[in-house]
This record gives sequence, structure tokens and C-alpha cells, in this order.
Amino acid sequence: MAEKNRSESLEYSGNEKELGLKSTSVDGSDGLRTVDAGYGADQIDAHYDQKEVRRILRKIDYRLVPLLGVLYLLAYIDRSNIGNAKIAGMSEDLNLIGLRYNTALTVFFVPYALFEVPSNIVLKMLRPSVWIAILCFCWGLVMTLMGLVTTYQGLVVARFFLGLTEAGFFPAATYLLTIWYQRYEVQRRMAVFYAAASLSGAFSGLLAFAIENMDGISGLAGWKWIFILEGLAPVAVSFTLYFLLPDKPETAKFLTKEEREFVVNRIALHTGSGGGRVTNADKMTWAYIRAAFGDWRIWMAVLPFWACSIGTYGFTATVPTVIKQMGYTSEHAQLMTIPIYVVAMIATVVVAFWADHVQQRTPFIIGGFAVGVVGFIAQLAIPHPRLPGVAYFFLFLVATGLYCPFTCIVTLIGNNLAPSSKRAVGMALLISIGNMGGICGSNIYLAKQAPKYPTGFGVSLATCVLGIIAAGILRWEYKRQNRLRDELIEREGEAAVKARYTDQELLDLGDRSPFYRYTL
Repeated sequence: MAEKNRSESLEYSGNEKELGLKSTSVDGSDGLRTVDAGYGADQIDAHYDQKEVRRILRKIDYRLVPLLGVLYLLAYIDRSNIGNAKIAGMSEDLNLIGLRYNTALTVFFVPYALFEVPSNIVLKMLRPSVWIAILCFCWGLVMTLMGLVTTYQGLVVARFFLGLTEAGFFPAATYLLTIWYQRYEVQRRMAVFYAAASLSGAFSGLLAFAIENMDGISGLAGWKWIFILEGLAPVAVSFTLYFLLPDKPETAKFLTKEEREFVVNRIALHTGSGGGRVTNADKMTWAYIRAAFGDWRIWMAVLPFWACSIGTYGFTATVPTVIKQMGYTSEHAQLMTIPIYVVAMIATVVVAFWADHVQQRTPFIIGGFAVGVVGFIAQLAIPHPRLPGVAYFFLFLVATGLYCPFTCIVTLIGNNLAPSSKRAVGMALLISIGNMGGICGSNIYLAKQAPKYPTGFGVSLATCVLGIIAAGILRWEYKRQNRLRDELIEREGEAAVKARYTDQELLDLGDRSPFYRYTL
């Protein structure tokens, strides 16, 4: 009864005729009433009681964001726990001499990069709750079986299949957020679940510290139990996703029909201009795939993405060893990674809320990498292993500078791609090519260069500088395109420009529509 009363209060402060409500739409929103494109999303919000607006968004938040956060926490723990297993005895048991450990890290990223675009294409064809559940079960199973490997070759094979099964989750999760929230609401939500990646380092170190004490139980080494126990968790969670993970606003059973209409309309009209509309109900076609691959701005965004992936994957796989070689025991090194990741998590969330508030992305990409540059320069200048306290402090700047820009980069591209099929492919393409940086990141921290790691810190420093330059170029291009479209509307008039196209043609144009405005 209480739910019924709340849904009845979701009423327009104006009337249906004023809002231009219609029962059908060219975007095929499952029979929901849609609003004419002459209205902006802010105008739609203004016609609803603001308490109800906040209630609906909280309702979506509680259902979607924590679940994605848990999944990403599990995924990131499973891909990065090899660093904890290494110093827990795996290196000796599997005879990881020379570059063998780096090779085991590298092989993960080959299928991980190649499978992301196909995975998001499948996501558009299947229900996300089905596809993500399959992925979660598979990567958990592979991780569990990794605890049974007895040779270096077995570890390499297991890491290959871990990369294959984990590949689809992150692009699927980030895309899923863009069909539920407006463009300046996405990054803060993405940061909350991406913060799980920062927390994973803390959890992984804490869990490894505890699990390592299981050494010898059932005849298995402690590092094997790290893989087994941390793999069983996603297997268990996967069986709940079909029932818990919502697919899209149009079919969300936890929302009333009025709430679904509200969500669909405010997302469709939030294009940065009152004269346009975008759709999330389009079908995947080759035209959208070609459009995504042909957008040079996605490829430019790969450079700052590489700065994050090269630095982050090398850092997470090496930081326990870096700290241990400062003179600490293996157990203390595990625990000392925790504060670094917690600080990075807090900074990532703060930056995301700030970026959404000021409706900007590129300044925070540039600022984040600037912090990382300071951290890497310090690591290169410090005479390792002397001054361990100073070296440890600058690890905080390194982590902060690598984690904070990441959600800004992904959100920038997600904000600037439409319709949803092009966005699904474009975001997966960015993440796919960007994650190839993990191949580099896994091979630049060379064991023979410990504890100074000049190659690792030096390459990461260079990529941060490139990331700053690329972000500046993207800002200039998006700003230029917005200016040209504003001049067109001002010169010819909104009605005259709109008369050139049908409603469906404007939807098909997506971010190429003269009414679409890019996020800077």
C-alpha cells in the first residue's frame, strides 16, 4: 500500500499536453509514454516533485551500484591476487625464474583485450543479467581451478582463461550505468563501483595475510588457498545475478510504470541541447560498429587510458614486492598496501562527485595525471632502499594519480557516444585497446631492477605525460564541435535545422546530430 501511494505521488506539476507526452515513440520504449524532443531533461525533472526524483534515483542506486561494486571487487581481486600469491610462496613452488612471472601477468591481457568488444555486442543481444552472470561464474571457476596448478605452464594457461572470462564485465558494467543515469550523474556512480578496484588491493592484501596462514591444510600451500577461496566467491554470487541485476529502465520490475517513463524520458532528452533526443532502445547493426571504430576521438582517448592501465597493472602486481624490499616482512608488506588503496579509493570518489558537479571531465584527467607525475618522479629520484618512509609516502601519490583519472576517461567517452549501440561498442573498444596497456605494465617492472625499478617508474611517468597531452587535444576537439553546432543553430534556427530530418534520422545520427552537445 505504501508503494502504491508513493507511485501515485509521481505526478506532473504541469499537464500531459504541456509536456508533449505520447504513448508511442520511434525509439521503441516498450509502449511507455515519451516526451517530445523540444524539452530538455532538466525541464522534465522540473515537472516532477523533486523529492520523488531523488527517491527514484536512490531506488535505482540501491539496486544497481552496490551490486556492480561487489562484482568489480571480486573481479579485481581475482586478477590482482597473483601479486600476493607470489610473495606467499608461489614464486618458489612454480619456479618463476627470470621473466616467467611477467609472462604469467602478460598472458591475461591478450584475451582480455580481444574479447571486450564482442562481449558488449553480445550484451546488446542478451539480457545483461544473463550475460554478466555467465561471465561471473566462468571467471570464478577459472580462479578456483588456478589453485590446483602445479607448474609454470599450468599457471600461464589458467591466466589466459581468466583474462578471457573476465574481459566482458567492466565494459558491460560501465555501459549499463549510461542507460540508467544522465551524463552528469554517471561518473559518481561509476566511481563508487570502480572504487572497489582500489579497495580490492586492500582486501586482497588483508585476505592474503589471513589465508596464507592456511598453509599445509589439505596438503595445499597457502598461496593455493588464496586462489581457491577468492575464486569460490564469484561462483556463488553468479547464481543471484539473474534475479538481482536489472537490465534496463524500460523493463525494470522494481520500478512502477510511471517511474519507468520518467527514467526513460530524462535519459533520452539529456543530450546537452533542448532540440534533440537519443535512444537506448536501438538494435545493434554493423553501421554502429563501423561508426564506433571510425571515431578517432575514441582512439585518442586510448592514450590516457594506457597511462592508467600501464601504471595501474604494473603497480598493483609489484607494490607488495616494492614494499617488502624496503626491508619489511612479507606479512607486513601485505598489510602496508592497504592504506595506499584506501586513499586512492577516497580520492577517486571525491574527484568523480566534483567532476559531475562542475560537468567537466578533461581538467580532472589532466590534474590526476599531474599528481601521478610527481609520484613517479619522486620514486625515480629516491635512493632505494634508503629512505623507506619517503618512498612509501610517494606510493600514495602514484596510486592516486593512476586511479582518479580512470573514471573520467571512461565517462568522457560514454557521455559523448550515441545511440546506445555505438556507445556499447565504443566504450568496449576504448577499454579493450586501453587494457592492452596491461601487457606493457606487466613487463616493465623487472625483477633484476629491484628495488629501484627505473624502467617501470620511467615508462609510467612518460605515459602520464602523454595522457595529459591527449586529454588536452580531446577537450579542444569537443569544444570546437560544440561551437560549430551552436553557430549552425544560431545562424539557421532550430526549427529549420530540425526540418531537414525525420525523428528516426535524428535518433540514428546519435552524437552526430546537430542538437547533440559533447561533454568537455
